[in-house]
Amino acid sequence: MLHETIIARRGFLGALVAGGALLHSGAALALVKASESYPALDAFIRGFVARKQLPGALATVGKGATAPHVIAVGTIANDSEKQVDIDTLWRLYSMTKPVTGMAAMILIGDGKLALDQPLSDFLPAFAKMKVLKSANGPVNETVDARTQITIRHLLTHTAGLGYNIIQSGPIKDAYVREGILPGQVSRISIPGLDTGTPAPSLEEFADRLATLPLVYEPGTKWSYSVGLDLMGRVIELASGMPFDQYLSQRIFTPLAMKSSFFRVPQSQVARLTTNYAPLGPLLMPIDVGSNSIYLDTPAFPFGGSGLVGSARDYDRFQAMLLGEGAIGDVRIMAPETARLGMSNLLPAGVDTKGSFVDGEGFGAGGRVGLTGGPREGVYGWAGAAGTIGWVDRKRGLRIAAYAQYMPAEALPFQSGVPAAIARDLA
Repeated sequence: MLHETIIARRGFLGALVAGGALLHSGAALALVKASESYPALDAFIRGFVARKQLPGALATVGKGATAPHVIAVGTIANDSEKQVDIDTLWRLYSMTKPVTGMAAMILIGDGKLALDQPLSDFLPAFAKMKVLKSANGPVNETVDARTQITIRHLLTHTAGLGYNIIQSGPIKDAYVREGILPGQVSRISIPGLDTGTPAPSLEEFADRLATLPLVYEPGTKWSYSVGLDLMGRVIELASGMPFDQYLSQRIFTPLAMKSSFFRVPQSQVARLTTNYAPLGPLLMPIDVGSNSIYLDTPAFPFGGSGLVGSARDYDRFQAMLLGEGAIGDVRIMAPETARLGMSNLLPAGVDTKGSFVDGEGFGAGGRVGLTGGPREGVYGWAGAAGTIGWVDRKRGLRIAAYAQYMPAEALPFQSGVPAAIARDLA
């Protein structure tokens, strides 16, 4: 069902192998055509538009802090003549998670958070949690949690929290009933999409979540979760300002990310893509850009899935990551803090075997390649509507690709981007 795969990841980075002027904060990026430098990626992107599987798609590849190569093909919607470009707006969904993760890392660098600090220091209601005896069992059959949830657990999906797109049984029903629905898709009714109403604020989201049992004992299992959404509330309390305002002040404004929104302004609607659901050879529009749900104020800023943004903006975020916290002379965090956020932060003893990050590590909101492995130095994540982005610190590369369709596994776009770029880099 669509909602059950809204933030699907099983293909993410699975195929990833070996793969100027500084980008000053206020400067416009000089763009480089990528068809000659990255022919395999160019052909891969163009193929989806030529086969009419997508109305448009885009990819960026940057080296170090130089301007990105850009592949832009097609239009923002099937019924539009507006060409996609580096300033087109895309629903990023879970590519929001690394942004939230790095926002938390800034606070860690400032000394306002600590990785192994108990969540209950900020949200006392989480001090004495219950854990389900069985992940799919009744919500009233629980045991006391032996371990406190920590900031590390929230960043790495090891807090024992659930996700309505992952869980099944009574705990999923409880999440829907309590509005623990961290994301939005469409104004229209879509078969298979849960009809619950999200909690009305981050504060209420956190309060309601604290009343529900955990799915797993904290610190024992990697399980995709609402941890980064809850982190948004922690960031509010640690910083003393609303979560979206904190992102704007500490990340978006200094990095000149002028097109990153939780709500798309009406003045920018002409840049917003339409999101589709592939149905055989057809593309059914499920969120039309001109009437998108992202034109409304969301229930709260979803730290795990809420951002809409341009490829230009996300490339700047990735350039900051490669710059270990800085673009040119604009620094938003210390190098050691950025390196820590892109390192394996999983608690000791947590095994990702059998999950869709099988054999990999996890950092602050993103997957990381392990030292000595074929993807050493890689940090990034993907989005439910076909987007994908990562930095390869070992090779000095930043890579992202953008499409708008759900679920992400319906087309081999997201899963095929790493293999395409690897052919070019080989």
